Amino acid sequence: MSMRMLTVALTKGRLAKKSMEMFNKIGISLEEMNDPNTRKLIFENEEFGIRFFLAKGPDVPTYVEYGAADIGIVGYDTILEENRKLYEVMDLGFGKCRMCVCGPASAKKYLEHNELIRVATKYPKIARDYFYNKKNQTIELIKLNGSIELAPIVGLSEVIVDIVETGSTLRENGLEILEEVCPLSARMVVNQVSMKMENERITKLVAACREALKK
Repeated sequence: MSMRMLTVALTKGRLAKKSMEMFNKIGISLEEMNDPNTRKLIFENEEFGIRFFLAKGPDVPTYVEYGAADIGIVGYDTILEENRKLYEVMDLGFGKCRMCVCGPASAKKYLEHNELIRVATKYPKIARDYFYNKKNQTIELIKLNGSIELAPIVGLSEVIVDIVETGSTLRENGLEILEEVCPLSARMVVNQVSMKMENERITKLVAACREALKK
């Protein structure tokens, strides 16, 4: 009887590239994925009984929760924001950045005195949790999808909650990190049923990936 394929959902872009570098180290390679012109959506490695597909970050936890993917690789920010039912089995250590409260230096006083402020963000759940549960500060949340840095510049909000890598975009726009919410990195997540049904294979794969990342 042929082995059931394990399905892995990868976050498109840099995380997928780093993830495939890790899988290559343990012998799971997929040449087709390197072809920039490919129209394929699913890539299979029959030798290892594993297949991959690329998805937008926020969709990865959804695919995993509903069992369309056994395993997912996604940023911790997405895990926190989507709040899906899944097992987080491993911090992969790449894709490191920080979720921060940012704004002009003059906005610091609002944070220190717990004033009612407007907060613009792509991550309303993370922002709400931070201000309400950690700071006990009441805020008005404004959900944006595009360039969050614009919000304090044009007066839409006092501060923003956003991902910061180098901070250069902030500096260019006269903004700075005012508080750090949490560190972020790529994580491996597993469907709850798959963890029971395919425990041995998934545990082996996780152990191999952990070893590969040490090299």
